[in-house]
This record gives sequence, structure tokens and C-alpha cells, in this order.
Amino acid sequence: MVQGMMVAIGGFFGAISRFGISRLFKKYDHTDFPYATLFVNLVGSFLLGYVIGSDIVETGILLLGTGFLGSFTTFSTFKLENIQLHADKKWKPLITYLLLSYTIGILFAFLGMVLGRV
Repeated sequence: MVQGMMVAIGGFFGAISRFGISRLFKKYDHTDFPYATLFVNLVGSFLLGYVIGSDIVETGILLLGTGFLGSFTTFSTFKLENIQLHADKKWKPLITYLLLSYTIGILFAFLGMVLGRV
């Protein structure tokens, strides 16, 4: 029961945070490039690496990793935005988005794990 509550509480705050950040980006960014999703996914990759690397207790991982970061980051929106860029034949933003998301995302997760162990 406690484990489910940790995930639910973290998930609530992660979703609200992502919503707020997305709204902020949409207010100031009027391009077709999905900067908000890129931002939350890269920050989330780093933070999840940090949480896992820091060797915190299971309830902390459930609250922060599974709950907060699981709902803060968004794989489904990332995929949908890639499909939309492809359908609109926006090749440069599509390739840029894919390369940045995967290469920097993996790098940030690794750096987060390293820094979490310090």
C-alpha cells in the first residue's frame, strides 16, 4: 500500500511539473520543434540516472524514479512528435530531435549515475 502511494504521489507532482513546463515553453516558443518534450526528457534522464546512482532506499526510488520521473518524462509524446514531424516532412527537425533525444539522453543518464555515486 505504501509503495503504491509513493508512486501515486510522485506521479502527481511529475505530471503537474511536466504540464507547467510544457505550458511555459508554448508561451514563449512558437516553432514546430518540440523543445518542451526534449527538455523534460533530457532533464528526466539525468535525474533518473542520479536517483539510481545515489543508492537511495526503495521508497525513494518509487517516489522519485518511478512516480515523479516516470510521469515527468514522456516517451509516448516523444514518439508522437516524431511521427508528426515525419508526416509533415520536416526532416531537419526530425533528425535533430532524434539525435539529441537519444545521444544526449543516454549521456545525461550516465552522467547522472556517475554524479549520484559521488
